[in-house]
Parts: sequence; structure tokens; C-alpha cells
Amino acid sequence: MRMLSELAVAIPGIQSFPEFSRIGLGHWAGFLSGWLYWYFWVVVVAIEAIAGAVILRNWIDLPVWMIGVALMGLLTAINLMSTRSYGEFEFWFSSLKVAGIVAFIAIAGAYALGLTSGTGPTFGNLTAHGGFAPNGGAAVLAATTSVIFALVGAEIATIAAAESAEPSRTVARMTSTVAVRILIFYVLSVLLIVSVVPWTKIVPGTSPFATALSVMGIPGAATIMNGIVLVAVLSCLNSGLYVTSRVLFTLAARGDAPQALVSADSSKVPARAILIARRFCYVAFAASDLSPKLVFSFLVTASGALMLIVYLMIAASQIRMRRHFEKTAPERLSIRVWLFPWLSYVTVAAICFILAAMAVTPKVSSEFWSSIAITLFFLALFLIFRRGKASTQEPLA
Repeated sequence: MRMLSELAVAIPGIQSFPEFSRIGLGHWAGFLSGWLYWYFWVVVVAIEAIAGAVILRNWIDLPVWMIGVALMGLLTAINLMSTRSYGEFEFWFSSLKVAGIVAFIAIAGAYALGLTSGTGPTFGNLTAHGGFAPNGGAAVLAATTSVIFALVGAEIATIAAAESAEPSRTVARMTSTVAVRILIFYVLSVLLIVSVVPWTKIVPGTSPFATALSVMGIPGAATIMNGIVLVAVLSCLNSGLYVTSRVLFTLAARGDAPQALVSADSSKVPARAILIARRFCYVAFAASDLSPKLVFSFLVTASGALMLIVYLMIAASQIRMRRHFEKTAPERLSIRVWLFPWLSYVTVAAICFILAAMAVTPKVSSEFWSSIAITLFFLALFLIFRRGKASTQEPLA
């Protein structure tokens, strides 16, 4: 996030964060990171549509695929209206989601501290039942890509903040608040869950939030959490369609996708890019119903390491562009990565370590190699169709 903040302020006007790779590393990197990012979000939208349909299936007696198609149609309509409509819906989705998590933290915190448990503090669950991290470091590593999958999207805020009235101050504040929000809404909530509920009682496929609320004796826990998760799903669907359309629009503007996608409607919305993104999401959604163990399984596992690859290119771009601006225009570096270059090198090393560990860890090796296959596919497309052709935005370094 700090790297993106530095780049966003130093190079204002970038509308799609993978474009920093193009500026820092070259046309090939912009092509590759843009398409990998687009692919990732297309799969995410399909996954979230399925998740939302499964939740609604508890209340609506219709097939999952039919509910999923309806959800996709609804969120597509919202995105087609205007960017303002997207923003307003996202504001309310996010507000409800945050309110639900805050309420959970308050209730679970009181229980874990022993104020409402009746048996005293429950933090002993952190070290009971086999000790802390009972399955060792490999299990922690195997969860890393899932965590990254869950946190993807925060990087988009750097672009919006860079377009504000006071970009330097706004981006600096935003970077700090994103880290704080992750600590509160993700880390703290998970800490409270495993403090309230022994990890042995967490059942895959069942919301751990609902399990924790049930243990605390909250009536209607499953219904409450299903409602909150549904709001979160709708929020992700809304953002996913927005991101995929804008990334595809930017790729077209750079000559890396059909030029017809560059056109916008009277509301200044890239309607064609939105509709094309929706169609690919429908393809992924259909694969989940027709070939869940082959086609859809590959689509999902292939997205496992893609964001690490995209982030790696961003990190490399930051290092190169930082050196470039230090020599040519140091005044543009009003936001800087701390302890440069060592912290940047540590970040790159950490990403490479996780990728290497994924390759040799049986539980997640399929995700790594599937992601490499998708990466090589898009790189081959660049070599076939775009190599040697100029981009509308040339690298600065």
C-alpha cells in the first residue's frame, strides 16, 4: 500500500493501478498485470455470485444458478446507471457490513473477556487443543494466499485518493487507515472468534462468525450472519464488476484490448466493458454448475497466486521508479516508502518466498502452478499480438 501511495502521488492521473507496472517496467508488464488483475476479478465475481445465491437459497426456493444470474443482472444494472450509483450502493453496502462487524467485535469481546461468558475469560482457547498453531507453519503458509484473496481491493483506494484535492495528505492518511482497518475488522475479529470457539469446532463451509454467536447464545445467530455475509457478497459483486470494467477499459485505451471498449455512454460509464465483464462472469458461473471439479476448479485455483505476481511487478516498478525520480524529479516524491531501498527489497523477498513455498507445498502447489499457467498464457498473448507495438502511454523509466 505504501508503494502504491508513493507511485500514485508521483504519477497522478492513473486510473487503473496495474498501469504502474507499465510505467515502471515496460509495455509487457502493463499488459500482463492488467489482464491478470482482470482475470482475478472475473473469477471473484463468479465466486461471490455463487456465495450469494447459496445464502439466498435458504430463503428463496429457486435453483442456485437462477438466483446467481439474477444477482449478476441486478448489480450489472447498478453499474450501468452511473459511477455515482455504484458509489452510493457501495457506501450503504460497506456501512452495513462494517456495522455488523463492529457489533460482532463488541459482543465477542465482552464474552472473551469474561463479562458475559459466565465462566470467565476464554482466551485459553488460543493455546488449548494442541497449542498455538497446532498444525505447524505449513498450515499458516497454506492460508496466506486465501488471506491475500480476501484483502484484494484495498489497493484501489490509492487511485481515488490520488485524485483528491490534497493528494499527498489524503494518500498518506488513507494508507495508515487501511492498515488500521485490516487490523480491526480482519485480525481482531478472527482473534475473537478463535478465542470464543475452540478451533476444533470450526466447520469448513459454516460461517465461523455464526458459530461464535451460537456459542455465545445469541438467538438467530445463523440468520444474522447470513444477512451480513450477503451484504458483504453484494458489496464485492458491486466492486468486482466496477473494477473489471475499468481495468478492461484501460487496457483498451492502451491498445491491449479491442478499441471498441474505450467508448463510454452518455453517463460516462464504459457500458461495453461492463457487459463483456459480465458475460465472462456468466461463463465462469456456468462452469461452476456444469463442470465444478474440472473447469471451475481450475479457474479458482488459477487465481490463487495471481495477485502475488501482480504485487511483485508493482514492487519492482516502485523500486525502479523511486530511483528514477530521485535522480530527475525528487519533488514528486512527497510520499515515500520507509527505509528505502531495504524495506522494498524485503517486500519483494517475502513475495518470492511465499511463491516458492507454494510451489513445494502439496496443499497449495496446484494453485501456484495453475496461476503460472494463466500468467504464461497472457504473456504468450502479448508476444503474439502486442510485442513491438507501441502503447499510448510509454514507460517513464
